Amino acid sequence: MPESDLALLMRAAQAAAETATRFIGAEINVRHKPDDGSPVTDADMAVNTVLAEILRDARPGYGWLSEESADDPARLAAQKVFIVDPIDGTRSFIEGSDSWAHSIAVAEDGEITAAVVFLPLRDKLYAAEAGEGARLNDRPLRAGSAPTLESAHVLATKPALDPTHWQQGTPATTRSHRPSIAYRLGLVAEGRYDAMFTFRPSWEWDIAAGALLLAEAGAKLTDRRGDAIRFNAEKPLHEGVIAANPALHADIVARLRQMP
Repeated sequence: MPESDLALLMRAAQAAAETATRFIGAEINVRHKPDDGSPVTDADMAVNTVLAEILRDARPGYGWLSEESADDPARLAAQKVFIVDPIDGTRSFIEGSDSWAHSIAVAEDGEITAAVVFLPLRDKLYAAEAGEGARLNDRPLRAGSAPTLESAHVLATKPALDPTHWQQGTPATTRSHRPSIAYRLGLVAEGRYDAMFTFRPSWEWDIAAGALLLAEAGAKLTDRRGDAIRFNAEKPLHEGVIAANPALHADIVARLRQMP
């Protein structure tokens, strides 16, 4: 029987983890990208190479979109596309923390159909396939049910709760944070937190895998306007992210001061 896309992503994630963890305690050559100043290391690039070899060799007809690869416009003509963040949470990796992840997804005609978020140092493997549910280490995931921000525990940066974003000032909610966006989305999918939001422009490789985890766990992910995100966009950058169960998601969108 042919290997499914999800099985392929899981196999690739394990190889990515083996590659990344070899760099722990070694020289990783930190430098900063000229466009946004974000850090990148030899580990990011090595993982990107391993993932490209495994995934593209197995599915040569799929397009490729990765944070650490030059964008190839040929992906726009592909029906299916890999969307990859080799190490999401590079700052966490550099600091020696364990809250970084490999985030790998397949998009078909703009929708995510298979997804894996793997945190090797936490032994957390989130996986989902469209219509087949989402799991964490073989445990089914179900998002929380908090209906309003006052009853919610959210994952967000402090700037996201600045009153300038909200119609009636900062909502009275409980806030925490994790450095990896993909991990934050997984935590909402498993119901440990009720929502995640960021109002900064968000790259598809950060959110693609998490979008399917959420959908299969009964939650939703949109941009900050509340509009659905179609993946493999010509410019794969979207206007923020809101992730929560449907009732809480609606509450967040209704309270936000919308962009012109």
